[in-house]
Amino acid sequence: MSDNTMTANTQKAPLEFLVKGDHHPQNGTLLGFWIYLMSDCLIFACLFATYGVLGRSYAGGPTGMELFDLNLIAISTSLLLVSSITYGFAMLQMQANKVKGTMFWLAVTGLLGAGFLGLEVYEFHHLIHAGAGPQTSGFWTAFFALVGTHGLHVFFGIVWLVTLLFQLKKHGLIPANKRRVFCLSMFWHFLDVVWIGVFTFVYLMGVLP
Repeated sequence: MSDNTMTANTQKAPLEFLVKGDHHPQNGTLLGFWIYLMSDCLIFACLFATYGVLGRSYAGGPTGMELFDLNLIAISTSLLLVSSITYGFAMLQMQANKVKGTMFWLAVTGLLGAGFLGLEVYEFHHLIHAGAGPQTSGFWTAFFALVGTHGLHVFFGIVWLVTLLFQLKKHGLIPANKRRVFCLSMFWHFLDVVWIGVFTFVYLMGVLP
């Protein structure tokens, strides 16, 4: 074999390697997504720290003990935690290569997430009309920043989930879609873990005198 032929084959091989998809790009995708989640951890850590500093700065305004409705928060918490279970069912269906089952449980997860968001919007509306808006005091500024940022993440998670449902309907459980379902799974469970911190640190401790 001539040198020119060997050079041509050497240059051609990487291209064929990429076309065949044997380079496992999901490894790079998952690593990048883990890095993103770590950056999100830093954001929420800063918001929790801010709330910790301003948690008693009421400026003569209403306190969390006066306005927090733990029954409502318990319902919204249950919706979000159950959505993690339904997402787990979706992952099991995906592993069994059942497209319809995966889409069904993803849709249930999205509905539960939407219910959580609806209750959060209702809570914000109630608090603002009760005179506890973000501008009322440092406490409420930190509260709306932390809880609102989490809610915004849930909203974008639902948008991502709806987009993924369309992709699954069109392309099925191709490797790229499986990778996306797995990444969204990590994101969704991450939001649940953050919310447990919010529920404990903000609401449960917030009703203490």
